[in-house]
Amino acid sequence: MIKNISRLALNLLMGLVLTGFLFSGKALAADGKAIFKQNCAVCHAMTDQKLTGPGLKGVMDRVPKGPWLHDWIKNSDKLIKSGDAYANKILKENNNATMSVFEGVISDGDIDAIIEYLKKGDEPPVTTVTTTDSTTGEVATDAKGGIDPLYIILAIIVILAILISILRGVRNSISSVTEKASEEELAKPFWQETKEWMAGHRRFIGVCCIILLLIGMRGCWNSLWQVGVYYDEATDKGYKPEQPIKFSHKLHAGDNAIACQYCHNSVEKSRHAGIPTVNVCMNCHKAIQTGPKYGEKEIAKIYEAAGFDPKTGSYSRSKENPIQWIKVHNLPDHVYFNHSQHVVVGKQECTTCHGDVKSMTVAEQKQPLTMTWCIDCHRKTEVAMEGNAYYDKLHAYLKDKYKGEHMKTFTVDKMGGIECAKCHY
Repeated sequence: MIKNISRLALNLLMGLVLTGFLFSGKALAADGKAIFKQNCAVCHAMTDQKLTGPGLKGVMDRVPKGPWLHDWIKNSDKLIKSGDAYANKILKENNNATMSVFEGVISDGDIDAIIEYLKKGDEPPVTTVTTTDSTTGEVATDAKGGIDPLYIILAIIVILAILISILRGVRNSISSVTEKASEEELAKPFWQETKEWMAGHRRFIGVCCIILLLIGMRGCWNSLWQVGVYYDEATDKGYKPEQPIKFSHKLHAGDNAIACQYCHNSVEKSRHAGIPTVNVCMNCHKAIQTGPKYGEKEIAKIYEAAGFDPKTGSYSRSKENPIQWIKVHNLPDHVYFNHSQHVVVGKQECTTCHGDVKSMTVAEQKQPLTMTWCIDCHRKTEVAMEGNAYYDKLHAYLKDKYKGEHMKTFTVDKMGGIECAKCHY
């Protein structure tokens, strides 16, 4: 009987380990906040603020009960065309602007996770208690937040492992008193007994291994799909490196209203926006030798790069020292992106991808620039065809192709904007 108790405890341990993997995988797949940030936050805020789409504060109290919200997120077009009254009401309130179709893009489980996040909202912020050491004057902070459920599961596993060890000791003690077990059996180490147990339960172990493999594969898929949700080295969202010269976009593009194209002069003619040459800087700073914040210190670095002597007003090639600017926005080598296509033909503003640069003191990457983000933009961005000679012929073709579908505008995806070969070839 005692032996059966020990085996039962071992079964419980294996089951708990499996449960831990299941819950950790589920937590990754059902991270509604992360999925929301990746797919929804571009157009919706969790407050009353209206972005491209309406604010979502109190949305669960407004929408019809049941599976309506799930169906709306999955395929809003389908719900609108079905004649659903509330769906058409939302369409009318938002000037007939349709939402992206997520059917086939994210799973039903991910949609349910988003809905759970909408129900609960953001977790309360972490409370930081600040104290000052009376002797050293140093400030210490104590962050109080919730405990990760995974740590709780790991703690339970450790406790259960200790319990198994205790039960083995009790079993061995009782067996030695009752003389029902041989000395050889009592002397077996824990690892050997575990090995024998696994050999006797091969089917159970095999099923567990297959389940763990599938969970691991699912976890890898979710991790790759969610690349860019948080700031990390993979996407550099939020990346704000310190540049060799403290150049303020706010001062130049914002306060002084210098057009982006003046410094990035190849943006309308090339796939690259281009890094401004020192000559461009010297167009102004040959005369402007003192800045409003750093005085002559930072402008002197421009003179050093140009080999310019402000006292004599002369240049010397032997003193040139090119500025080593640090690139902020980087795309993988296998991705093709053309600035001129987006700025000139597509009539997109720089802020679409780069954020409000005019308010940035230090340039920062505001968007994840992942494939998901680009595809979502192509699905919701209307093609600027009106008065655009580049699209005259294409416009006529699309009107004929989608004749009868009552489409007044066309988004980029309707003209092949999400075909693989457009960006990867």
